[in-house]
Amino acid sequence: MSGPSPQARVEDDAEIVAQSLEQPELFARLYDRYAPDIHRYVARRLGDSMADDLTADTFLTAFRIRGRYDRTRTNARPWLYGIAGNLIGKHRRTEVRALKALARTGHDPVAASWSETWVERTDTRVAAQGPLAGALAALPAGDRHVLLLVAWADLGYQEVAQALDIPVGTVRSRLNRARRKVRTALGADPAFVGDAAEVV
Repeated sequence: MSGPSPQARVEDDAEIVAQSLEQPELFARLYDRYAPDIHRYVARRLGDSMADDLTADTFLTAFRIRGRYDRTRTNARPWLYGIAGNLIGKHRRTEVRALKALARTGHDPVAASWSETWVERTDTRVAAQGPLAGALAALPAGDRHVLLLVAWADLGYQEVAQALDIPVGTVRSRLNRARRKVRTALGADPAFVGDAAEVV
């Protein structure tokens, strides 16, 4: 009886990355698995017009540096969000400008670029709240990135730490600081820190 074929589905992301060093086409499995999530996250941050390019750039970068992937991490999702975050960081002015426009005018140029299905979901809460957009725009980039990875990408503290290559303690302190600033901007008691999903 022969063993599994090289085309057999590999569930472990680290194994996919490792095998892709010899069989580059296998890396497409990570794209198929995570590209929709990365695309949605980038679209929420920068708008649909930039999401296609930045999603492609995320996976091209990941493919290029896959030899350095930490194979003890069986889930590549935080790694990919970290790469996407670095690319988003290069467009920080675009993100802050859109948030400030929403805070000032109530019109969200980013949300306007989302599909109807997307807008109908919980993200309409962001588009409906100028003060929230202003609070997000006022956050330091590192704090905003941690908050949105937790609230919009649904990453846990350890995953955010992996994505940003920072200690978990730093994730916790940035998240707490971001929550307090956002709550204060929205008129809530800054001493009360709840779930990030309630904030964003």
